[in-house]
Amino acid sequence: MILKDSERVEDLQCKGLKIIQDKNLYCFTSDSVVLANFVKTKKADKVVEVGAGCGVISILIQAKNELQDIVAFELQTCMAELCERNIKLNYLQDKIKVVCEDVKNFKKYLKPASVDVVVSNPPFYKATNFEQAEVKKIAKEDVCLPVEVLAETASKMLKDGGSFYCVYMAERVAELIFALQKEKLTTKEMFFTENGKGEINLVVIKAVKGGKYGVKILPNLTRNDADGKYIKTLHTKHFCE
Repeated sequence: MILKDSERVEDLQCKGLKIIQDKNLYCFTSDSVVLANFVKTKKADKVVEVGAGCGVISILIQAKNELQDIVAFELQTCMAELCERNIKLNYLQDKIKVVCEDVKNFKKYLKPASVDVVVSNPPFYKATNFEQAEVKKIAKEDVCLPVEVLAETASKMLKDGGSFYCVYMAERVAELIFALQKEKLTTKEMFFTENGKGEINLVVIKAVKGGKYGVKILPNLTRNDADGKYIKTLHTKHFCE
């Protein structure tokens, strides 16, 4: 596959999978690896990813769970094209379908209440006036996908008893849980991630549509050492072996 000057290929250390990253667009971080590791599905489940970016989460959860039916929604054309290339790079065209569309229009592609699992690493910073490339702004700030819209759309997609997995900014956890509960998505499992200095960064949540109250709080996950380097146990090879 021919690469652009701004692109590189990285080894995902998982079943020979590779991923193209473009420094001029938006590159995935350990958030995506943590979330992909947390997602649990059955082989026959229909899975939707919201905000697929370069496709790393869909690719990893397919490898981990041997899924046959994933629909990856990505709003930005440049990212959707990169996602498509990564899927072809890993010969997963028959298992992962990329849809370049605002996920609010999912009914054009899926029946409501037909999905078993929805997973998302959404833009979780509040919209700012900070000037940056549009592709990165849309990927990082909730200008196009506010948490309320994400929760509402996920709930409409999911079957009763279906699961929603999400990583979000820890300081906005109350907003996330409130938005989910409003759409009958009950938080059932959650944990926080922290850096090597003991500072909490992110929250990772599993919610169930129509689930009973009662949440299991899992131990915090330390993603970085004291020098800021990613801890090796987060590498994808540890959950793809």
